[in-house]
Amino acid sequence: MDAACFKNELDKRVEYIENVIGGYLPEEKGNASKVFAAMNYSVLAGGKRLRPMLVLETYRMFAGEGFPIVPDAVTAAMAAIECVHTYSLVHDDLPAMDNDEYRRGRLTTWKVYGDAIGILAGDGLLNYAFEILNEAAVKEFEKNDAVMAQRLIRAAACLSKKAGSFGMIGGQTADLEAEGKGNSVKLDELMFIHEHKTACLIQAALMMGAILGGADDDQLNAMERCGYNVGIAFQIQDDILDIIGNTEELGKKVGSDAANDKVTYVTLKGLEQSKADVELLSNEAEAILAGIEGDHEFLDALVLSLVTRRK
Repeated sequence: MDAACFKNELDKRVEYIENVIGGYLPEEKGNASKVFAAMNYSVLAGGKRLRPMLVLETYRMFAGEGFPIVPDAVTAAMAAIECVHTYSLVHDDLPAMDNDEYRRGRLTTWKVYGDAIGILAGDGLLNYAFEILNEAAVKEFEKNDAVMAQRLIRAAACLSKKAGSFGMIGGQTADLEAEGKGNSVKLDELMFIHEHKTACLIQAALMMGAILGGADDDQLNAMERCGYNVGIAFQIQDDILDIIGNTEELGKKVGSDAANDKVTYVTLKGLEQSKADVELLSNEAEAILAGIEGDHEFLDALVLSLVTRRK
């Protein structure tokens, strides 16, 4: 897929996903309207919509159908994982965590609504993700589609584990513990952080799409490995861009890791080895996808774009 074709297909999917997510957002009414408004403000802040896109494309690869005709069970999974991803960003920005006032060029949720509502908005999005999945499963049972209902339950279990204390939350905890340790942070500690904080939710997206598409256990394990490679390569590329990136392209200052005395993959392995490892990890991810039947041309291009991005 050439660059122009990929860009065109990417834009179509982003527009479609924006519409899907918008259809699941809660109405801003009633006594709890403020927290609904904060939740919606957070989700509608924009972004790549990477995780729901990975759900969509992996489902399409295994099911042999998909965009633009997508079952309700799949759109529910797409909306759910974006809610979980957004909640993690809302909480990351809080004063007790990263204390960030801006994200994607606008005020963060807690700066607009206060840190108390910021906490509740994050809590609300996390819970809402599983409301979406559970309600979708009930609807599938009501339609007498027990197979898809069971797949939704399994997808929800996958998301809860990858996002929880054994996954993303565990990675965030380890990242907080590493603050202030400087060069004493070892490679195995850093890899734990990268795997759990970054790769786990990418694994969840690929695995949820695979589950809903009818993948068997071996194929599901393959998607988990693929997600690990993509997630780690994505994070290493982020570390690389903090050194060689362009501030204008990135939309944020470069060199912040060094300024904050933060140990990164590049710090420990060097720039050239880091670049080589990104290539190795991405090649392995592509090889995993190549071993699976189905249409994954766009998914291949999407994975490549993530690990070779300049912003």
